Amino acid sequence: MMWNLTVLLSIVWALTLLYGEWFAYLVPSHFTCSWPHASSLDGADNSSNHVKIAVIADPQLMDRTSLRLAPRSLVLEIVQFYTDLYMRRAFLSSVLPFNPDVVLFLGDHFDGGNILSDEEWEESLGRLRHIFNLNMLKHSNIKVYYLSGNHDTGYSAFISRNPEIIKRYEREFGARNFKVTLGKVDFIAIDAQTLDGHPHSKFTSATWNFIKNVSEDTDSSSRVLLTHIPLYRPDWTPCGPHRSSSVINQRIYRVAREQEIVYQNYITENSTNVLLDLIRPALVLSGHDHDQCTVTHMSKHGPVTELTVGTVSWQQGNLYPSFMLLSASNSTLSDAEDAVSTHLCFLPMQTHIYIWYLSLFVMTLVIILLWPANEVLISRKLGGLMGSIKSLYNSFRNSVKEKNEDENCEYEEIWDAEGSMHLIKKSKKVSSIVSNERNSVERGNAVMRSNVRKHMGQDVEDVSINVGSDGVGKLAARTNKSRTKMIIWRLLRALRALIIIAAVNVPLYVLLVFKDWIDK
Repeated sequence: MMWNLTVLLSIVWALTLLYGEWFAYLVPSHFTCSWPHASSLDGADNSSNHVKIAVIADPQLMDRTSLRLAPRSLVLEIVQFYTDLYMRRAFLSSVLPFNPDVVLFLGDHFDGGNILSDEEWEESLGRLRHIFNLNMLKHSNIKVYYLSGNHDTGYSAFISRNPEIIKRYEREFGARNFKVTLGKVDFIAIDAQTLDGHPHSKFTSATWNFIKNVSEDTDSSSRVLLTHIPLYRPDWTPCGPHRSSSVINQRIYRVAREQEIVYQNYITENSTNVLLDLIRPALVLSGHDHDQCTVTHMSKHGPVTELTVGTVSWQQGNLYPSFMLLSASNSTLSDAEDAVSTHLCFLPMQTHIYIWYLSLFVMTLVIILLWPANEVLISRKLGGLMGSIKSLYNSFRNSVKEKNEDENCEYEEIWDAEGSMHLIKKSKKVSSIVSNERNSVERGNAVMRSNVRKHMGQDVEDVSINVGSDGVGKLAARTNKSRTKMIIWRLLRALRALIIIAAVNVPLYVLLVFKDWIDK
């Protein structure tokens, strides 16, 4: 029985690990997600008519600024490893199988990108390249574009005091304000962190000058605005069905003297209105919020939909990480909104997977320790319980309350005038004399039993004293010794089962981990 139980638990653990460490990441690309242009009514393949773009937001690689832990500490290294591993699996197994033409990052590549030293920044950059296979993408036909985020360069107050951070960022990721045409759609990326800075700041001026230059181009038919920080919306504006956390309202802090931005959740209302009027986008894509959000803005040119893409990391406060598939049309369409279509895709819920691992571990310990040692007892208890339930059910279904009236009544013979006999039922009268006699008898019996118990108790007490002086001590010692042996035997048997389960599944787990971690 123990061997069969160990084999069964080994198989359950193996299937669990295969799903949590491998198959769960294949679900988006095989079952739950697809390119939005692929669901055409005529069933034709429209891939050649669209540019396929995978959108990823807020990887925010964890570093010494993420947690209150010492740099290079073991706990920090473990957290970094499993966070990086999740994003690498998500990118390799969930995103790349869609064969995108373009990968677009919406900012916040690092967590402390504006604070890290050059050496630490280069280390984080190496991790980013490894996680998203950026070295491989450079030698492929997949183009990669990056937006800057507040965790990459800081807000305007920090940028104005540390211009070298901008140089370091642009040296690796390119310009912070740019326009790229994909298909027949113009994608316009802006440095949202400098948008609401001091008007005379050179970085803020450069961003607004870029926006004005783009607005003068009247040849573009369809435009998508790319901004890391979402556009303004009134407080408590609902975010749609894909939102998993509570709505975040506007918060904005400035330095008292320079009026530079220190922190903001959304672009200010005035900048949002001017931006929408100048760019005239058909769609707005943003990040920063770490959770999914769909909002419609009203501009002079009509309603504009903004889609905030959730973080791709499971360690950034979102239990449901996600990415987006976007199709940009290669054909010029009269309706600008039809030129762009999107599909939000959800990644595995890593927190839930780890909770299931922990629950399965606890259940494994309980089963191994309790079930084999009490198999007969548990089977008997279950059998007795089922029998009791069955008999209770039968008695409840077939029970009929019957009252035996004959015990409380008597019959009297009565003859009528015609000579016929009739039985008349009458209540039985119990005399008090009989009752008193019965009570006296019962009391007499009680006295007799009491005396008998008294004498019997004395005899038993004498016998127990005589026996106890000779063998009770030895019997108790033998019982304790056998119980100790039984407990040790059960623990050893449980340990043996755990070793067998671990011997099968630990190598499987290590294989699944390093299969995805090594460079391909």
